[in-house]
Amino acid sequence: MLRAGFTAVVFWGALLAQSLSLAAFETRATSAFVLDYTTGTVLLSKDADVPLPPASMSKLMTLYVAFEAVRDGRLKLEEELRVSEHAMSYGGSTMFLQAGERVTVQDLLRGIIVLSGNDACAVIAEALSPDGTEAGFARFMTERAGKIGMSHSTFANSNGWPDPGQRMSMRDLAILATKIIEDFPEFYEMFAEKEFLFDKTESQNRYNRNPLLGLGIGADGLKTGHTQEAGYGLVGSVKQGARRIVFVISGLETEQGRAREAEAITNWAFRQFTTAELLKEGQIVAEAEVWMGEAATVALTAAKPLNTLLPSGSDGKVSAEVVYDGPLTAPVMAGATVGKLIIRPEGLAETEVPLVAASTVAQGGVMVRLKTASKRVVKKLMAEAEGAL
Repeated sequence: MLRAGFTAVVFWGALLAQSLSLAAFETRATSAFVLDYTTGTVLLSKDADVPLPPASMSKLMTLYVAFEAVRDGRLKLEEELRVSEHAMSYGGSTMFLQAGERVTVQDLLRGIIVLSGNDACAVIAEALSPDGTEAGFARFMTERAGKIGMSHSTFANSNGWPDPGQRMSMRDLAILATKIIEDFPEFYEMFAEKEFLFDKTESQNRYNRNPLLGLGIGADGLKTGHTQEAGYGLVGSVKQGARRIVFVISGLETEQGRAREAEAITNWAFRQFTTAELLKEGQIVAEAEVWMGEAATVALTAAKPLNTLLPSGSDGKVSAEVVYDGPLTAPVMAGATVGKLIIRPEGLAETEVPLVAASTVAQGGVMVRLKTASKRVVKKLMAEAEGAL
């Protein structure tokens, strides 16, 4: 493995002229994860991989599976699903559904997103379960979560009702939130709804509990959660200008504490960091040696423009390192991924960017191979001579 190390001042000296300082955010949450969605930069991670009771935040997994079913045609938004005795039996936050009642899929989805309906989750679960039960749907949720990269999540039910088998990590919840935003933009707008009055006779549960939606700061999702065991939590997303952040907090002691923490994290994430373009598309990053090729080297470049997040205040240096297995063996095809650029902004997690060959280097002819072989022999003889001295 060859490593070509250098500091970012080589290409990005203008950025280093800033004189800034970054203070770490001290969250009151027992577990937290903050991601700059736009650049993929992790801004904060506190016990983010510990499986914890997710409460109603786990409803996002039920929603993700339901969105997939609608997209695939297994559910239709206008389709009416029957409410079972089991679904009606749930307490806590509900849509006040009655056994035997039939409710459209669209209303059930809005009831889960806005009203956090435990009963609505169970109706969706029984409709999509491989065996018609909520427990069977929970097993499917666990399997599906693993396939999309959520390695610390298990489900015992569809809605986050307290159960030892219902566990999710904050990183997994962030992964799930980003998947919903990316995969289902047509449904994501529902998460910004502040009110949904499903039943006028049961109007006490009609408002979205997301404390950020009414603040005018760009918040547009995703889901709150609360049980005595889990405390108060929130999976949130906020978009300001070209930037979006996704964050997850859990274990706050009060509803008011959750609201204050969510707003504080949002302010910190947007005010203490700025986006910078470090590489333009096609910009050469380094030269890699090529073995037995028509050319001795090939230029390495990022396949697309590279934007990264920098502290609004770091007087330290952004460092970067090119890593590739080398020398590369000819032929090398243009566009082939042959290495990576590791970027290490001060105070932030490192980011890896794939590097591709900027041009094709064909395998050399007979003369090239003879020349390479002779160089190898000479090098070996010189090494043996030095060892004999």
